[in-house]
Amino acid sequence: MDEPLDPILIQVTVPLPIPMIYAAFVDPEKVQGWLADRAEIVPEVGGRYRLEWTGEPAFVSQGEIRALTADLDLDFTWEPPAPFRDLLRSAPSPSHVYVRLQESPEGIDVTLEHDGWGAGEAWEEARSWHFHFWDERLHRFKEYLIRAAYG
Repeated sequence: MDEPLDPILIQVTVPLPIPMIYAAFVDPEKVQGWLADRAEIVPEVGGRYRLEWTGEPAFVSQGEIRALTADLDLDFTWEPPAPFRDLLRSAPSPSHVYVRLQESPEGIDVTLEHDGWGAGEAWEEARSWHFHFWDERLHRFKEYLIRAAYG
């Protein structure tokens, strides 16, 4: 049997204070500025992390917060768009996104890890779509925060 695919791992460095960066992941209004068209977030373990996109593809991720530590990390379950939903639901463990903030000489390193992949061609396609999705969103995240801080 093939080994499951490695987690998606993407990092951006943002030269802003940690509380401002962390808020952009847990404050629904800020999340709507870079990640989703609508967000409902209850920032506590077991709380809702619901994201909605109205564009193409339109979809809703009915996530739940698995872990969070203010100004440090956040882990939430993930539901993908329709073409990948059944596949990810068949995974042995739930698909989830883990974000960690860490100080570095250039600012704050924001590392996003998306895990829960299986093995095979369909999984490779799903992982590739998600890699491009998260890569684009994290770059948008950095631009959003810099614009919010400096105009």
